[in-house]
Amino acid sequence: MTVDQPDSPPLPRLSVALVPVISLVLFLFIAIRFFDIAPHLPIILATAVGVLISLKLGHNWESLQAAIVRGISMAMPAILILMAIGILIGAWVASGVVPLMVFYGLKLLSPSVFLVASCLICSVVSFATGSSWSTVGTVGVALIGVGQGLEVPLAMVAGAIVSGAYFGDKLSPLSDSTNLAAAVVGSSLFEHIRHMLYTTVPSLLISLLLYGILGSRISSSTNDTSNMDTLIGALSENFVLSPLLLIAPLGVIVLIALRAPALPAMLAGALIGGLSGIWIQDLSFKEMLEAMQVGYVSETGIPGVDELLTRGGLESMFFTISLILCAMAFGGLMERSGMLESIARSILNAAKNTGSLVTATVGTCISMNIMAPDQYLSIIVPGRMYKDAFQKAKLAPKNLSRCLEDAGTLSSPLVPWNTCGVFVMGALAVNPLLYLPFAFLNLINPILSIIYGYTGWTMEAAEEKE
Repeated sequence: MTVDQPDSPPLPRLSVALVPVISLVLFLFIAIRFFDIAPHLPIILATAVGVLISLKLGHNWESLQAAIVRGISMAMPAILILMAIGILIGAWVASGVVPLMVFYGLKLLSPSVFLVASCLICSVVSFATGSSWSTVGTVGVALIGVGQGLEVPLAMVAGAIVSGAYFGDKLSPLSDSTNLAAAVVGSSLFEHIRHMLYTTVPSLLISLLLYGILGSRISSSTNDTSNMDTLIGALSENFVLSPLLLIAPLGVIVLIALRAPALPAMLAGALIGGLSGIWIQDLSFKEMLEAMQVGYVSETGIPGVDELLTRGGLESMFFTISLILCAMAFGGLMERSGMLESIARSILNAAKNTGSLVTATVGTCISMNIMAPDQYLSIIVPGRMYKDAFQKAKLAPKNLSRCLEDAGTLSSPLVPWNTCGVFVMGALAVNPLLYLPFAFLNLINPILSIIYGYTGWTMEAAEEKE
């Protein structure tokens, strides 16, 4: 957590440590509710409050600045992937890859089954690849387009995509977060995965039931297919919809399944998409480069179609990247000043039994996603904090690793300034606060985890050697 140094001031009291957090919530509420502005400045102001408190506690500016820079540097891999996703989306829309997937989706799916199908498709793809981000940035982008054509509310579509993407990410042995959670607490990878089935599979089944209910209501209220027919016709007229275009997304999925790093896999997908556009759509090299840089601009004259297809490009991700920089600066400051540790210890002291211990773990993971807005930190820090507590309670390490994923992994895309939340917002163009009520799996799973903690069901005792 914090790096202890000889001259480090003592940990602040809980009441002091909560001031920047309360300031962040208050600034965000005022900015969004009354001024309708982006969350960047509120986060910067909350960081300034944290700096003033840290200086008062005895920290020097040099150490705080180093912590802010270190916090930002932790987000650089995510930022690089975001830039690659922006390039990929621009290339795939211009080349016809996204229009082709939207075309097939409109032909094959109906509003009544669309949400269920979206969740299942993303579950399969993310499990096969081990990457929620890759799933959202490729299949998710196409499903958003299909949902728009079917006139399904985009907040619901994004919620189904996020639920499916994080179901597969959470259970896949190829996933970084799955391996990380097991490693942090010293649990076997496959024991960890098997133990997560108890909470994750019921959560998915409940989610699919809820998506089915929503779908039946949507179907009864959207009998007019004229908009969908217009969209299908416009796609056919403006793009050469060759099945060869599917080489690009299939190539990305295969590369990630073969454990290729996400960044080169995404760039390879963008390159294949770009070459496909030049070859199949007869675009010039300059036109493709412009689509990768500033995004594709649709000019069909049909508002719905142009709104759907005008997207992507490296520059489209600058808003999201700047938000990550602001949020990670806040998280780095909170960690170095000891305020995060003070809050976490106070939560741990309140845990008196198995149920309250699980609740404290879940609450800490969610809090970490809010205060130190990065999914990995929400797994590493609580995992290190609660490992001894679970040992003293004679609970197997896999109980803790399951809690870390139930809350840390799944709550990360629901926070608008978390690296996962801003990525989803950048890829799907839907604010996390809008899709949050419909990301059923991400909401249900932590609740089931707490219920299991209080009932004791599936909370396995540690063996003597553990």
